[in-house]
Formats: sequence, C-alpha cells, structure tokens
Amino acid sequence: MSSLLIAGVLTCVAALAHAADQGGNVTTVVAAEVKNGHLSLAVGNDRFGDTAPGVPKKLRVEYRVGSAALVREVPEGGQLDLTAPAGQTLTILKAVYGPADGTSTADVAEDPSAVLATLPGFAVEHVLRADRVKNGSWICMAKDGKGRLLLGGQRGQPITRVTLLDGKVAKQEVLHIPVSETMGMLFVDNVLYLNGQGAHGFALYRCKDTKGDDSYDDVEFLREWHGGAGEHGAHALLLGPDRKLYAVCGNFTAIPQDLAPSSPHRVYGDDLALKRMEDGNGFGAGNPPPGGFVARMDLDGGNAELFASGERNTYDIAFNADGELFGFDSDMEWDWGSPWYRPTRVYHAVRGADQGFREGSGKWPEYYPDSLPAAVTIGIGCPTGVGFGTGAKFPPAYQQALFICDWTYGRLMAVHLNPDGATYGGSWEDFVAPKSMHTKQRKAPLNLTDELIGDDGAMYFTTGGRGTVSDLFRVTYTGNVADVPGRVTAQNAAECAGLRDLRHTLEAFNVKPDPAAVGFAWPHLGSADRFVRYAARLAIERNPVAEWQALALAEKRPDAALTALLALARLGAADTQPAILRALADLPVATLGEAQQLDLLRVIEVSIARQGVPSGDVAHAVSAGVDPLYPAKSEFLNRELCQVLLALDAPGAVARTVALLKAAPTQEEQLTYVVALRSVKSGWTPELRRSYLSWWDAGRSNQHPAGVVQWFTEAGIGFNNGSSFTKLLSHALSDAKAAMTPEELAAVGDAHPQAATTPSAPLAAVRAFVQDWKTADLQPLLDQVSKGRNFARGKAAFTGAQCILCHRYGDQGGAVGPDLTAVATRFKRQDLLESITEPSKVISEQFATTVFTMKDGSVLVGRVIQDADQTVMVAQNPFAPQTTPIAKADIKSRDVSKVSLMPPGLLNTFTKDEILDLLAFLESMGDPQHPDFSK
Repeated sequence: MSSLLIAGVLTCVAALAHAADQGGNVTTVVAAEVKNGHLSLAVGNDRFGDTAPGVPKKLRVEYRVGSAALVREVPEGGQLDLTAPAGQTLTILKAVYGPADGTSTADVAEDPSAVLATLPGFAVEHVLRADRVKNGSWICMAKDGKGRLLLGGQRGQPITRVTLLDGKVAKQEVLHIPVSETMGMLFVDNVLYLNGQGAHGFALYRCKDTKGDDSYDDVEFLREWHGGAGEHGAHALLLGPDRKLYAVCGNFTAIPQDLAPSSPHRVYGDDLALKRMEDGNGFGAGNPPPGGFVARMDLDGGNAELFASGERNTYDIAFNADGELFGFDSDMEWDWGSPWYRPTRVYHAVRGADQGFREGSGKWPEYYPDSLPAAVTIGIGCPTGVGFGTGAKFPPAYQQALFICDWTYGRLMAVHLNPDGATYGGSWEDFVAPKSMHTKQRKAPLNLTDELIGDDGAMYFTTGGRGTVSDLFRVTYTGNVADVPGRVTAQNAAECAGLRDLRHTLEAFNVKPDPAAVGFAWPHLGSADRFVRYAARLAIERNPVAEWQALALAEKRPDAALTALLALARLGAADTQPAILRALADLPVATLGEAQQLDLLRVIEVSIARQGVPSGDVAHAVSAGVDPLYPAKSEFLNRELCQVLLALDAPGAVARTVALLKAAPTQEEQLTYVVALRSVKSGWTPELRRSYLSWWDAGRSNQHPAGVVQWFTEAGIGFNNGSSFTKLLSHALSDAKAAMTPEELAAVGDAHPQAATTPSAPLAAVRAFVQDWKTADLQPLLDQVSKGRNFARGKAAFTGAQCILCHRYGDQGGAVGPDLTAVATRFKRQDLLESITEPSKVISEQFATTVFTMKDGSVLVGRVIQDADQTVMVAQNPFAPQTTPIAKADIKSRDVSKVSLMPPGLLNTFTKDEILDLLAFLESMGDPQHPDFSK
C-alpha cells in the first residue's frame, strides 16, 4: 500500500508510527508492545492501518521464547496475548498484518480493480474479497427478490448473501442451507432453486422460507443429476419466458431417464462414416452422444425434456429480449492442433438443436446440416457465467449485449448479437480485462466465474474457482446514457422477425405426431434459411416415416431433397438405403454448390453410420457419383470425400488421400487425412504405405490456419498444440500399424517410425534435503517474486522438480496435470504456491483418479479412460499407455480420490531462491524478459 493510501486511512500523523509498511510489516509496532516478557494487543485496522481494504485480515507473528521459534496467527478483531515463562525472553522476530487468506500484500495493497481495463465511459470498482474459510471460492451468482446478491461457493462451501447500498457492502451473511457446491442458483417467486450437493447427492433442490425469518428452512429434493457433480456436471438454472425451468448440463451428466414424450431432441448419434479416435489422454473416452445439454422442465422438476444438446460443457445460458436462448460453450483445449478442435462459441439454443459436439475426433464441423452453427465464434478460453445487459444503466448497445466470462484468460466480453434470418449473428469485444493482457507486463489474473445486472443497474461479476481467492467487482457507466444513440435496427428486422415466427411455428410441431405437420413443413425443407430447414426437418421427423418416405424420394428441389433424404437416412430402416442413395445419384452433383455437395456427402455418411456400409452395385453407384469430385479445391469437401470414399473402399481413394496429405499446407489438414487413413486395410501399395508412414518422421507441417493462430493472439498467448497431441500421434500410428499384416510391415522395411512419446525430462539429479517447505514458510516471501529473479534457474527448477513430466508448458511436457502455460492469467501468486505445496487441497476432475473397491475386498486406483456399458478401462500408471479392464459387475463402490497424483514435498530439495525463481518462471509464460526477472 502506498504512503498516500495509508495517509487516507489514518487520522493523524502520529498514528503513522503504528501503521504497516508497504508489505504489511508491523514488526516494530508489535515489538514495542512487549513489556517484561508479556504482550497483549488488540488486532485491527485501528492499530495497524487498513493494509488491504475490503479484505478480511489477520496478524501473523513469528517470535522466539527462549530457544524455541514459534508462530501465532490472530484474526482481525481478535486479541493477541503472549507470555514468556519466568526467566525467559519474549522476542518478536517478524509481524505481518495482511489478508486472512494469506494472499501476498502485493496482490491487494492496491485496489484490485486498478489493474483492470474497460471500455471508454465505463468504470470498474472492487466491492468485496471473500474470506476463504468463511465464504470459500465463489463460482456462481444469483439475485434474490430483495436485490441481494447470492454468491455460491465451490466444493462444500456455503452460499454468501450480500446486501448492497450504493454499490457498497452493507451486510454480509453466510446462509446455512444443507446444499453446497452450487453450480446453479435461481430465485423465483420467493423460492431458491439450487443445483448442488445435498442430502440426495448432486441434484436440483427447491429451498423455501416457511418461517418468514429470511432463512431457507425447507429444502426439497426435486431431481437427481447422475454424473452431475463437478466441473462437467449440472450447472446454471434459468427461468424461461414460458415459466419453465431450464438447466444446462455438461458432457459428463447423464441424460434424464424420465424424459417426457414431448422432448424435442431425439435419435442422436455419432453418425460418422469412419470410427472416431478417442482423446489421447482418455478424457470423455467412450462417452456416448449427445454430450452436454439443456433440459426444460416444470417448476417442480417434472416433465423434463431434452430441449437441446450437442454442447460440450456450457456453464451458463441466458434469454435475450426476444425470448431466444443463448449459451457460451467450451472448447476441448487438449485438441489444439487437431482438425476437430472446436473453439469456444456463443450459440443459439433453439428447440431440438444439436450443436454437434461429440467426444474425441468425432466432433462435427459446423457445416453438417444435422447440426446448427455458432452465432459468434470466440476462440480459446474457458466459458463460465453469461448474461444479457437487460436492466443495466448502460448505453442501449450494451443493454442488448450478451456478456460472457472466460475463466482461463481473464476476459469479460460483450457479444453484440443482431438478427440474421431466423437466428442471430454478431461480433464481440473485450469489455473488462487486465491491462497487462496484451503487453509484456506481469499478467494479472482475472479468473471470472459469473456476472449479473444488479437492481441498481450496475453489473456485478465474481472471480474464483478451484479454491482460488474470490473477489466481487462492480461495473458502472459514468456517462449520460441518454446521450448515447441506440443500436441501429437492421433494415430487414421485420423479415427476420417473420422468419423467427415461422421457425417457432415449425418447432411447435416437434412435440408429437401431427397429421398437419408434413403438409405445413414440407415446403420449408427448401428454405434458404438453415434454421428454418432444420426446424422443418424435425417437424417432419416427428411423424411416422411411412407418411413421408415417398415424398422424400420423389423430391427434386436440391435443398429440399437433401434435407428430406437426411431425415430418411436418420430414421429409415436399413432397407431404405438403396433408394436413398439412388435418389442422391439422381441429383446433378457436379453442378450443385459447395454447401449442397457437403450436405449430399453428409447424407451418405449418416446412411453409412445408421444403415450400414453399402456393398455391390449400390456402393459402386454412390461412389461413382461423388468420385469425380475427389480431390476438390475445397478443404472441407476433401475432408468429407475422403471419409466417404475410404468407407466405401472406392478404387484409388487411398492414393489420392496420400497425395492430399503430402500437399496439405497445415498440420490440421494433414491430420484429417492421417486419421482417416489410419485403419484402412485395402487399397495400399508398399510405396503408398512408406509415403504415409514417413509423415510421422519428417512430413508434419508446422503451419496452422491463420484464424486458429488469431484465437491465441486474442487471448494473449502464443499457439501451442494441446495436451493430447503427442498421444494422438502415437495412437494414430499404432492404429495404422495394427491395420497392416506382418507381410505389409515387412514390405515397408525401415520406413515405419516408432510410436511418438511425450518428451521426458532429464533424469533428476540427486539433491540434498533443504527444508520441509510449507505454505506458511513461503507466503511472507511472495513479494520477492516480483523483481530480481533468475529465469534460467526457474526453468531448471521446473525441470529438476520433474514438473515437466506431468505438466505442459508451452509446447513441451506431459498431460498428467493441468497445462501451466497461462497459469498466471487465472491464479494469483498465493494460489499458485498452494497448488504446489498442498497438491491435494484442490483437484480438478480432469486429473483426478478414482478409487474402486471391489466386491472381493481388493482396491484399485487409477484414472478412468473409458466407461462402457459393462466395463471400465482404468490407467493405473499415468505415464504408461496400458489400461486395466474392470467388470462393472465386480465393483462394490467407486469414489473420486481425495489424493492428488502430484506428490507433496516436491520443493523440499530446493532453496528459497530456487522456489521463488520457479514461481517467477511460471508467471512469465516462458518469457525471459518478464518483469519478474528485471533488476
């Protein structure tokens, strides 16, 4: 804290003698109070000054009695009493008055909002810092009927209720509700709905105040979410304009088994012509479609519908002023560098929508007609809370904007959505972000978790998650809202509204069979609007196939025919396949536009996936129809053509695909062909095999699509391949070799490479024990990380402590633990230290192990790689590819381990300065010019 800020707190010059210095050091003040071996001192701001405004504090005293070195901590408002036995001396060694959570005073000495930037005319202010013991780490926000903020804690932590007055905290309460880990909160009609951990497991609960004493004494269980706990479980709750309850769930949450017959999203599948590759690290392996989803239900949790799905892990959803639903879906960052990487995206969740997420390499590209595209593509990140600016005292464009939070890279973004036919498109901009985001300055973490508009018209947002220190911030507009012109209404606004109304009418048929549906919807199968075509297809699919099969096969309008045949491929019996493929062959393939050609190829793929691979004359006819297109000038067309032709075992398909592999300019396009070819067994010559296998040794491009690189630049980091990339290469090579006979392997001779492996760190040198380092030993030293550190020594410590074996940093390292490249954007220094010294304190479910207790009494511990119907595949050694199958019938119980794979004591052979250098290295994102290394 600067001397000016201290002067603003103290009331007289004389009091400066009792104030803390810039590091919160009050040793002189405390030592002066020792009288005859006794110390009695009231702990508070009146004595030491407010070293961290708005933050709960404590006094930490290191002292000596005789020859014994001791430590005592006293919270703000407490009393410190120390007495030395007769004949011994009480000596104060060091006293620090600072944040109760142990955060370095460097993190809080200045206003936390001072490191943040926002748009002109807006202002950000810090409101409150959480007490980690009392409040926990805030991951969710809601607002009750009195405008009070409800802040939900993570992992067994409570809900904090905050009463505000003029943007300041007037009252703070911890609510004693037997539901914790609240991923979703919603206040409706004096009732609080919670998605959280309670007496019935992770479930939907309804809480009421039946006594009228402003507490929630009646907690009612409404619905269990199987697999709903954790970061990929059941999340936000929302009240729809239809007075229905909407819940969004991540890709580890099971679809409810009691779906109502009216449920609009049905008959989903992977629908791939070639078998997908699972994630190299096993995350989500074996999980069936449809991935994450939005459930719609009555306010008592009944009549649940699968409203939309095909998301990965959407944390929050919001309705706009038109009553349309939007979400912000996550990427799979381990997929970086692969052709199936899907960036984070804002999407329009219409009734029956499939966003196309599938596990592993099965993710659908946006052009698949049985899915819907993003409204706005964002890039890399970790989506958390979202909300529209409705009710904000902001300029009109920002009242209408969708605000979205990125936990990993610390960006609160404003997404400006505009009507685009029956849906919306738009653009985005950073609304609040650290000033250091695109500079060489020290990165300021802003691990955003949620946001909402308060009753005062201001925006409030929280930071936190994974046990980190939480803060509450407020954003206001400082100008005159009336002086800012409103958003220009699109010239075709009426036309767009009409198309939305048409889509709604079509969606209303997607409830039950209706004799009028086919007649009404059929003309719209050929609509120029993709969302209208999609809704029309679903309306028709609700009815028996026999009622519309002949119409589909006779349809001649290209768009209508392709949409109708897609429906028939999805729902028709296997014996309808020849007729479907003949109808496709009757279309003028060569003169269709690229989008129509892609749709045609997609119909073939869905037919193969659902009705089987055709053979004989049927296979020849369909391959002959599309074979002349291959290779095409379009990367997208080549992607689909290679899958269709390889699945059909078309003559020459392998040779043309290998040629495309050699000519592809980017790593991502190359991998499209590498993965497609890996399990193909026919069509090869020894020369083609050698050419294909040489890619692993010397053929891989280091170029990437410009748009992909731009996503990393916008997030303030450089491009890296994902954590699964090395294993992806290894698994693809293993599949390729498994598809070869011994004779074929012999024929290629030395051409086939060895399986790729994760680069290993040099064998750690034997080091002498230095100290059993604890968090408390290093906390007082954290300010020393900010200057004068040694980059080379920090990098050496990262390797010497074997961090690189488990953690990716830049483009190197393992994937047993989290990627640490951008750790400084989400973890404060204190949080980072604790994650090293106390690795089991907070364990991300992505890296957790499971403890299996078997019926025979044995216990097996490992990481779940695949969870199938009858067996679970478990990796017991995180550094080896071998897995152990466990029969589900033999399992007595399974629990997530509370012990991290990361062992404690990794720092015990390092000196204080080496540890501080390691922390600086981690903060630097690998930049030797980082401010931590300045003199």
